Amino acid sequence: MVRKANTTDVPAIARLVNTYAGKGDLLPLALQELYGRIEDFYVVEQDGQIAGVCSLFVYGADLAEIRSLAVWPECEGKGFGRALTEACIAAAKALPIRRVFALTYKPGFFERLGFRVVDRLTLPEKVWKDCRRCSKWDYCDETAVLLDLY
Repeated sequence: MVRKANTTDVPAIARLVNTYAGKGDLLPLALQELYGRIEDFYVVEQDGQIAGVCSLFVYGADLAEIRSLAVWPECEGKGFGRALTEACIAAAKALPIRRVFALTYKPGFFERLGFRVVDRLTLPEKVWKDCRRCSKWDYCDETAVLLDLY
């Protein structure tokens, strides 16, 4: 169901992620950035088409972020988002990363997977470098969630 992404998936991943970025839900990703980070991504397919995507970005020995989680609206409710998130959690455990976080508009989704809501300011400053590209930089309305793995 879920698999590591490969370079032939990049155009489909870009379409999906950038569709949500256009709504202000995710940060946009350029094709070149996706090619450079393809090892971070997981995809799920339905009928031979990319139905969802998620990535795990490692910050260091003890912290990683779940990013770019998106599922096409017509594919929602099928467990794809959960499966993608669980694949990223499993990858983090295998590294072994101690904590995984996400910045999200759907904290309830992550709470059902064991994450807890935390104050964004408790996360290391380095996690904000990509946020500077966001149009909501001055008034971030995302919720930070954290999962302790060990």
